[in-house]
Amino acid sequence: MTGAGTLDATPPSEQPSQQSAPASVALVHDYLLVMRGAERTFAAIAESWPSAPIYTLLFDADGTDGTFAGRRVRASSLQRLGVHQSGFRRLLPLFPPAAERLRVAGHDLVISSSSAFAHGVRPDADALHVCYCYTPFRYAWFEREQTLRATSRPLRRPLARVLERIRRWDLQASRRVDHYIAISDLSRRRIEAAYGREATVVHPPVDVSRFAPGTPEDFFLVVTELLPHKRVELALEAARRARRPIKVVGAGPDLPRLRARYGDTAEFLGRASDEALADLYARALAVIVPKVEEFGITAVEAQAAGRPVVAPDVGGTRETVIEGVTGVLVPPEDVDALAEALTHVDFGAFEPAAAVEQAHRFSRTRFQERFGAEVAKAWAQRR
Repeated sequence: MTGAGTLDATPPSEQPSQQSAPASVALVHDYLLVMRGAERTFAAIAESWPSAPIYTLLFDADGTDGTFAGRRVRASSLQRLGVHQSGFRRLLPLFPPAAERLRVAGHDLVISSSSAFAHGVRPDADALHVCYCYTPFRYAWFEREQTLRATSRPLRRPLARVLERIRRWDLQASRRVDHYIAISDLSRRRIEAAYGREATVVHPPVDVSRFAPGTPEDFFLVVTELLPHKRVELALEAARRARRPIKVVGAGPDLPRLRARYGDTAEFLGRASDEALADLYARALAVIVPKVEEFGITAVEAQAAGRPVVAPDVGGTRETVIEGVTGVLVPPEDVDALAEALTHVDFGAFEPAAAVEQAHRFSRTRFQERFGAEVAKAWAQRR
């Protein structure tokens, strides 16, 4: 128990006051419907405070593979609508008020894990609220225009109004957070731009022990949720131009469009189990991260499997990929540069051991130690 231990390990006789450790901790995450990067990160946080109740807008025990079995998970009133991963985005206007109604009162320390609404909870006035922020809500702040362009024309104006209301609410919610921790330098700069708040950086954890090097084969791999903002089309178009095989792991609303356009040159595998994904990583010639990511857990997982990464030379992958050693960084949104890399780079020349060593900088244990220390520091300063 690293995070909780950081706060509670000091013997009572050595504590500066009786208020040196929180009596009650609450953990909050946007929604727990599937296990992707943010949910795996939250699971590492929850592991550090094993007795803390968990609050979330929506919860699916099956979709999260039983990760939170045995925990007290308290979902919002929206839970009774029976919405799952495929339909939760339809509830967008309802999420801000539902977050404010999550009953986190009575806890001394509230830790939210937020890329959208979790940081909008209302703790007691004298409680400490620490937010681990992946990004301010991207659709309202940084990807609003792309989101509207991808929306059918009759819905654009209503959605624009909804996003504007959420943006105003989001800014107000940020003022109720005492301390922000960002997942990367890009995330830190976005928090400053959107909220006018400073944040420290603690990189997210990656379960590097799940992966091991294998024998690479002749295909490139993309692993992501299939949403328009994930820019999977960049990778698919680059692979088509380079005449190189490519496999895509993931599902989402953009799958039918991508399959219709690239089904003749790409293989769409849907969601994969942990075991199948680890095998695919190990066999890929290289793994492509097409979008500018706040952090990019996929890039670290690929390196843990000993494979090089092709990614934008900006954002989180600048902090996780070593150019020329564990991967290739290309100009963002440049399909020609990406196709050039897929065509001419000798990916077989990259040393798997260097990639594995780099990946272990982002291990689960290291994250829990750094995150626990940051929360303890915020608590000590507050008290």
